[in-house]
This record gives sequence, structure tokens and C-alpha cells, in this order.
Amino acid sequence: MAAAAAAARCGRDPCGALCPLLTYLGVGYADYAVLAHVLPQPALRGSPWCPVHAAAFNLIVLLLLASHARAVLADPGLVPLPDTAIDFSDLRSAAPRKPEKSPEDWTVCERCEAYRPPRAHHCRVCHRCVRRMDHHCPWINNCVGELNQKYFIQFLFYTACSVPGLASLYAAGLVLATWLGPPGRSPVGPAAGGESGSNRIQTAHSIVLLLESLLFGAFVAVVFYDQLVSIITDETPLEKLQKRGLKEMDREGPRAPRPKLALLREVFGRGFVLCWLCPCSCSPPPGPGYSPLPSRYV
Repeated sequence: MAAAAAAARCGRDPCGALCPLLTYLGVGYADYAVLAHVLPQPALRGSPWCPVHAAAFNLIVLLLLASHARAVLADPGLVPLPDTAIDFSDLRSAAPRKPEKSPEDWTVCERCEAYRPPRAHHCRVCHRCVRRMDHHCPWINNCVGELNQKYFIQFLFYTACSVPGLASLYAAGLVLATWLGPPGRSPVGPAAGGESGSNRIQTAHSIVLLLESLLFGAFVAVVFYDQLVSIITDETPLEKLQKRGLKEMDREGPRAPRPKLALLREVFGRGFVLCWLCPCSCSPPPGPGYSPLPSRYV
């Protein structure tokens, strides 16, 4: 079911099929470059920490792929459609009036023709309303919403650890060691040409890996920071845009400030902080269960 929904989104948004492919290619190349060209360098090959680095790096890559898969396949918080058609003729025929709603009021989505809870928005790619929608991300080919924001942030975190973190430090250190380190004894005999060629290949892969790390690292760091700010401030980017576009927002008044830890637990769960790094549902999100329609609208 989730795979069919992801395939349907690919048909509506070709970029949503290309970006995950680029993600897997970039992560796959980083893993190959580290294992085949970075760790076998003489500076690390004889170290007892070499297998530890290889195991740790592959563990991070595994967690990265798991969190990405969960972000792609998980329900972002789709608002269920009504089983029976709802008559909205009274709302459509009513004379326009000034909106007198509070942040806790339900609204009507004209595209879905359904009631939607507070802070839900309609996605033009998914063609559904998503609870606490942050944005539609082509890198996961899915919306980032109430139920999968945790996995999206984990994907960003592990990407920052695997590519711009460990890999770039390895690559930068090895490149600097190659360029600035004391020259070793040059091999003599037929093996000299092969050894020199192997060093050049390893250096080339280290440089390419470093460039990839810098490019993806800067992008991921900005998105990761933006996600944390939206959680701590309890305001999604869509809500910020709405506030800028509306002139009478001060009439509603801002939401009461809430503790930052409580806001983080709403996204990552109520388990231990270390469980926040695990791409699985360690505990249900706090708060009351979701009702598809408030009693006053039934």
C-alpha cells in the first residue's frame, strides 16, 4: 500500500523519482570510496581502528537508509476522507464574511471536500491534506508531516554524519597528509608505476568525496537547522508564510509558548533521548488520539 502510494507520487512528480535515486547513488559512492580508497590508505590500513571505522561507517549508512525508507513509506499524517459525501452547499452559498476562527478551529478543504483539523494543509503533489504539513520534499518523495517528520530529521542527521562528517574528515585528512606529509621512500622496480597509479586513484576519490561532502553537507545542514527551528518555535514554514500574507493575524493572537522539550517529544516520542536516533516507533506521540471529525460537525 505504501509502495503503491510512493509510485503514484513519482508519476505526479518526476523530481520525486530522481532525487531519491541521486540520494542512493551519493550514499553508495561515499560508502564505496571510504571502504575501497580511504580506509586502505597506508595511514589507516595498518591501524587496529580500521575495522572499527569501517563498521561504524556502515552502521551509520544502514541507519541512514532505514530512516530514509521510513520517511518515504510512512504516512505523513494524511487527513482521512469521509466515507460518505458531505454537503458543503451551505458553506459555498453563504455570503462571504470575515474569518473569525481561532488556531483550534477546523476548516474545510475545497479540494478534498472534507473537514481538516487545525494546522493541516493541502499538498498539491499528494492531492491530500496533511496534518501539520511542513513541506513536500522531493528527496523523500513524500510530504514531511506530523507522523514522518521524525524519520526525515533522522535521515538528515545520518546524512550529515556519514557524508559530510566522517567521510569528509577522512578525505580531508588523507588529502592533506598526501600533499603536506613527508614523502616516503619511492618504490624501486616494476611495482613503482602501479603503486604510484594506485595512490593517484585514491587521492582522486578522496578529492571527489570531499567535494561531494561539502556540497551535500552545506545543503543538509541548512535543512536540518530549519527543521529544528520549526519544531522549537512550534511553527511550520507554511504557517509562517500564512502569517506574512494575512493582515489580521494579531486578532487571533499567538499560541501560548510551550516547553521546547515537550515540542521535541511530540515529534520524536516520549522514550529516552537515545531512542530518538532509532528509525522506529519507540513510543506513541503524546497527546490525544486523532479523530477524523469533531463531534460538533457530525
